[in-house]
Amino acid sequence: MSLLQVKDLVVEFPHRRGTLRALDRISFDIAPGEILGVVGESGAGKSLTGAAIIGLLEPPGRVAGGEICWRASASTTSASMRCGPSAGARSARSSRTR
Repeated sequence: MSLLQVKDLVVEFPHRRGTLRALDRISFDIAPGEILGVVGESGAGKSLTGAAIIGLLEPPGRVAGGEICWRASASTTSASMRCGPSAGARSARSSRTR
């Protein structure tokens, strides 16, 4: 049973020549007690992935697709997983309405 599931996360940035797809269908699961290490070259999208998940993606970047499911507690007796568009999608929408 996962604490965090990221499914097909897509992050895009509008550009004068079209749309830049910075993350293209990133998926992973993190189980209780598991540690995920993300490695890659500079500019590969490591920080962007984390920012999108926790809702700190800076406009004009936007979460264009995917789903994030999380469990509030590591306890197997806790409430079921909550799923929805990533926190980044909600954050980008709310910052544009201010």
